[in-house]
Amino acid sequence: MKLISRSLLKINHTSKIILAGLLICLVVRLLPYFAPIRAADIAQNQLAMQFSDRNGLPLGTLLTRDQEHTSVVPLNQVSPQFIHAILAAEDGSFYHHGALDMKAVIRASKEAIHAKRIVSGASTITMQLARMLDPVPRSFSGKMQEIWLSWRLAAGMNKDEILAAYINRLPMGGNIYGVEAAAQTYFSIPASELNLAQASLLAAIPNNPTYFNPYQHWERLKQRQKYVLNRMVQESNISGAMATPTSPTNAARTHTEKVVFQSRQRGIIAAPHFLFWLANQIPNQAPLFEGGWGNQSVIRTTINRPLQQFVEAQVQQVISSLSANNVHDAAALVIHNHTGEVLAYVGSPDYFNQAELGRNDGVQALRQPGSTLKPFVYELALEKGIIRPNTILADVPAHYAIPGAKLYSPTDYTESFLGPVRVRIALANSLNVPAVRVLEKVGVETFLKRLHQLGFEHLNQTPEHYGLGLTLGSGEVSLWELARAYVTIARLGEATPLLSTFSNSPIQNPKSKIQNSTTIWQLITNILSDSHARATAFGVDSVLNLPFPSAVKTGTSSNFRDTWTVGFTTDYTVATWVGNFNGEPMRQVSGVTGAAPLWNRIMLHLHEHQEPADFPSPEGLVQLPVCAISGLRPTPDCTSVVQEYFYPEDKSNYEGENQFNLPSEYNEWLAKQQQSNFTSNNLRILSPHQGDLFLLYPGEEAKQKLEFKLAGNKSAFVEWWLNGEKLDTQSANSLFWDLRPGNWTLEARSGEMSDKVSFQVELASIKPTRRGFSIR
Repeated sequence: MKLISRSLLKINHTSKIILAGLLICLVVRLLPYFAPIRAADIAQNQLAMQFSDRNGLPLGTLLTRDQEHTSVVPLNQVSPQFIHAILAAEDGSFYHHGALDMKAVIRASKEAIHAKRIVSGASTITMQLARMLDPVPRSFSGKMQEIWLSWRLAAGMNKDEILAAYINRLPMGGNIYGVEAAAQTYFSIPASELNLAQASLLAAIPNNPTYFNPYQHWERLKQRQKYVLNRMVQESNISGAMATPTSPTNAARTHTEKVVFQSRQRGIIAAPHFLFWLANQIPNQAPLFEGGWGNQSVIRTTINRPLQQFVEAQVQQVISSLSANNVHDAAALVIHNHTGEVLAYVGSPDYFNQAELGRNDGVQALRQPGSTLKPFVYELALEKGIIRPNTILADVPAHYAIPGAKLYSPTDYTESFLGPVRVRIALANSLNVPAVRVLEKVGVETFLKRLHQLGFEHLNQTPEHYGLGLTLGSGEVSLWELARAYVTIARLGEATPLLSTFSNSPIQNPKSKIQNSTTIWQLITNILSDSHARATAFGVDSVLNLPFPSAVKTGTSSNFRDTWTVGFTTDYTVATWVGNFNGEPMRQVSGVTGAAPLWNRIMLHLHEHQEPADFPSPEGLVQLPVCAISGLRPTPDCTSVVQEYFYPEDKSNYEGENQFNLPSEYNEWLAKQQQSNFTSNNLRILSPHQGDLFLLYPGEEAKQKLEFKLAGNKSAFVEWWLNGEKLDTQSANSLFWDLRPGNWTLEARSGEMSDKVSFQVELASIKPTRRGFSIR
């Protein structure tokens, strides 16, 4: 018996422990249902965002994830007239009772018993707030849950906090919630400016937002407004919420007052891609009235709406003009160089055209940048002394071993080679082989680090992954990153973040200096602004040439999937992309025919009323005449003399150089040149080249002659024609012509064979012009 008793005692003791544990678990589970609810517990973080441009013009409103238009406003920023109206209409004794109004409950019960139906409700504002927070079925159990939640709200919040939470959640028709959103939507004013007529109309809506919709049921709403005004007269003793008394005379006059709806445009007016991108930069935990986004219901952006709408129209027009070339998409970005502010941001021709992938954002999309990274490899090579401004680079066939792959043999866009070229010509004409040679000397890893400094954060693979093709666009970058990097060039090496709002945004970063010397950045700018230097690839008169100083670079990715043009003046940087979001190649479209026309239109518009200042000349460098062909000091047989920049310490070497001997790396190129020269079935003009431009200096007209020369040795008679007129000469494969200003077309004829080139001759001042360079 004792053993059994001990066992029972042990069982009872264990049961008590288990039961106590179960009770503790139950209390823990139920504790949240008993805890008071604080204002912070129900703070509204998912809010509709309203955006304006830099001058206050609306750009649009982005709704919450539930597609609701909700704005939050503090109680002290709401018109006292509205507070009086909503209290009078919904709960006149709000400040004099607890979570429940027992007098109202007793009154409603008596009326229901007498009429045998529900005549009036007894819900307080606290109970209505509870229903907004946790909608429950209209049943006895649901009402009990609502009352319980109301008690918890009343236990954790004071009256003003409850009222503020309530008026910011009021259903105001359609997907509009809260008094601030309603005031902005219906009257285009903040809630603080509502007058008595406007306030009483808005206070009439929440009772039945669909039935009293102001756009569809105006007369119904006016009747409800009359009820609200009468209640305001009756409840003139409302206190505790800044309410002001309403006299019967004021109420009558207000009811007959004509209220004009000045509804602002709803939805998105301009810059949809920008607004959605910006909304994603704002942390969910930072409401509009707290933290870094300021106490305002409208986010003021840096966008210039008229400019934005102009750029949007140009994007659509350019795409329309290129539709026959299988071009469907484009993007553009405009930056103010001095501040880094984003003035225009277009992600696609039509955001709302889902069939054409319009929601894709071409500003943030990652694409291969083509040749747009070349200026940065040349800048880095100049900075490290690997090349000098007057260096001659070899644009000849080159082959590089790639581990686990075939030889890499870069070619130029024209699939031809120019032989020896100056740095200026190589960069301005976007020659591929010289750029790869320079990157080989700089080192891919070193160049990749520099690109990271410039803000190309998406180039996150290893140097081996990109290889030497990095300078030709083997990585993927965004138009945003490109624009930011070119702003750095425009600012002479000072990197700056791109700003999108006028608040203390968490996405801003401090400025940084890429390198101390500005001379190299000035030289890169000088090259990119030299229209004569890029004439070989683009011609002298292309869409890249503007009637004011501008620097520009184009890029085309492999298989013509992307075309880019990025350039700047002293004031603005414009970056454009044209291509296809689905990756389809375009037909017969390159950087200069795809993205450049869009860039050209935007730049001309930006400087329509005021031309930009000149770019500063490279500090500390000297200009010396060189032969355009050899890059050395001119000799009597040099047919084209240009001015080039030198470091002062290189001047002595320049004065001693008068011979140009090609090293062995040119052997393959020279052999092909000889093979392609004049044969029995071919005739080719060797000098001048197509697109050459020559400067004729005053006072030296008699000394400056241009040699017309055929490739190879030709013994047969050749006729020379200039602008359609036959030259009186018996020369065979060469003759000299006195330079004269004009546009010239030279033709050589021999029997059935002929060849033709066009070139220009311009008058030049004794002192070189701003650009100061002439070359084909």
